[in-house]
Amino acid sequence: MPATTLDERSALVLIDLQKGILALPTVHPSDAVLKNGARLAEAFRAHGLPVVRARVAWSPDGGDLPVGRADHPGPAAAPPAEFAEFPDELGPLGDDIVITKRHWGAFTGTELDLQLRRRGVTQIVLAGISTSIGVESTARSAFEHSYHLTVVEDATTDLDADSHAHSFGKIFPRIAETAPTDQVLTLLKA
Repeated sequence: MPATTLDERSALVLIDLQKGILALPTVHPSDAVLKNGARLAEAFRAHGLPVVRARVAWSPDGGDLPVGRADHPGPAAAPPAEFAEFPDELGPLGDDIVITKRHWGAFTGTELDLQLRRRGVTQIVLAGISTSIGVESTARSAFEHSYHLTVVEDATTDLDADSHAHSFGKIFPRIAETAPTDQVLTLLKA
């Protein structure tokens, strides 16, 4: 469903727009996704609305890496600290909320819901990498936490084209509205 409106108290949540993830091979160029994420962040800040930067990182000793049996498990060791650094294009941290997650979704094991509720947020505008993992997991949790949700199409990408298409074609229509960056910026001005 195309985006129809933004709540008065919306927040932008950017998933894993960090140096280590941006360096991975993505379906849509990560520099374009980052550029659109930065445009959204600038606009949300200008309207006095919260901007959340969620990043994935683990302790240097790897003691908080996710465990479990899987055909394609996550990292066996914590990546270097630079992996979790935010690129300069997102602008200075300022009042942005930083959430460090250790699993796919930004709600799991973090204070994201608390930070949003304390600010009266009722809607999340969501973007980032990767569509079918961090973005979709966060979107599902946002829906389960009863937030209105808009996923920004051209500020989101994946490492796998089929997974990206599945999220936008099958999952997001059931839990969110979707829109390109320019439409979100227009709705923000309204």
